[in-house]
Amino acid sequence: MIHLFKKGINPSSSTLLLLHGTGGDEKDLLPLAHVIDKDAAILSVRGNILENGMPRFFKRLAEGVFDEESLKTETENLYHFIKKSAEQYGFDSTNVIALGYSNGANIAASLLYHYPNVLNGAILHHPMVPLRNIELPDLTNTPIFIGAGINDPICPAEESKELKNTLEAAGAEVTIEWGNQGHSLTQLEVTAAANWYRRQFY
Repeated sequence: MIHLFKKGINPSSSTLLLLHGTGGDEKDLLPLAHVIDKDAAILSVRGNILENGMPRFFKRLAEGVFDEESLKTETENLYHFIKKSAEQYGFDSTNVIALGYSNGANIAASLLYHYPNVLNGAILHHPMVPLRNIELPDLTNTPIFIGAGINDPICPAEESKELKNTLEAAGAEVTIEWGNQGHSLTQLEVTAAANWYRRQFY
């Protein structure tokens, strides 16, 4: 997978897994990562799928309608890529925290839905429920931040609430921050995520 890696300040630093939105690339979320944790290692990944020339992490059938087979396949690919990268770059594979927006947040959520112990935590900006009617792994004590919009036209508020409830039912500790700027990622939401991160990981 096309990606970039930046070493952390010290070996015990967290590694932020950056996952961009549709049409983004591995450089998009670097400024956001600096706000969240400037000392962390960074593994920033570009999605493998192209939709009208725009990188994504998995295919979709329509707006808000996921191609579930593509989602499962690409989630597995990302899982193995994280493990391979940990060996290649020498970071702790048990201390990876996802930072995703929109399509990137969706595949981060899918990692949580499919694999135990792959993420030590997650910041999900405007995610949707990746899949339904599957049993989640044990997510006990996994801290998760969801940035959501009460008027998000792509990810309705009920979708955000369902995701929160499903993750909590699997044992995760979920914090949800509501905004009213649609699907946009605002400075207020970023600040809330950074404050949450410091409470959880500093």
